Amino acid sequence: MTILRHVRRVADRAAPAIADPESRLTVPPFTAHTADTAPAAARPTIEGVRRRFGHLPAAVGLMAESPELLTGFLTVNGIFEKCALDPVEREVVVMTVATRNECHLCVAMHTATLTRQGAAPELIGALRAGTPLPDDRLEALRCFTLAVLDHSGAVPEDGISAFLAAGYQPRHALDVVLGVGTYTISTFANRLTDAPLDPPVAAYAWAPAG
Repeated sequence: MTILRHVRRVADRAAPAIADPESRLTVPPFTAHTADTAPAAARPTIEGVRRRFGHLPAAVGLMAESPELLTGFLTVNGIFEKCALDPVEREVVVMTVATRNECHLCVAMHTATLTRQGAAPELIGALRAGTPLPDDRLEALRCFTLAVLDHSGAVPEDGISAFLAAGYQPRHALDVVLGVGTYTISTFANRLTDAPLDPPVAAYAWAPAG
């Protein structure tokens, strides 16, 4: 048998296993863990989240597959919540990242947050649609956040100038970077695991336009 014929026979035997589209994995590779099934390192964190919310969000159970990811996100999110941006400004950053990254779960969850905060429906609607905001200062924040995303942080001088002219300080620009980093973790993890909406936020379901 020639080497070429031998290679062909090996390839023919292997081909069905890798070429048949029906053989692709059909069972989701990620588990929505509970405190009983999660890796041991994630269980205290899961219990803390469950006590805080009164239930365990499915996204948290899915992130728990990597205790380090779960702890990392919750840690940096807690730090982001202490930054110089006020609560509504933080939500503008989060919603801008979430709509850009098309994370239906983050958009729904943070729509609920803005609603609890008493934000104007026009503001919430514009954030969900990714359209200009009715408040000029918040619109400058939204545009700066988009510029950070679009330019991987290297925002052109005119973008920084417009942000500062709206009344923000240089530290706020870095706080935006913190928010972008925090919610890149969340949106990417939610999309990777196909995290579902929990019943408390189902009323705020969102899908990208088009």
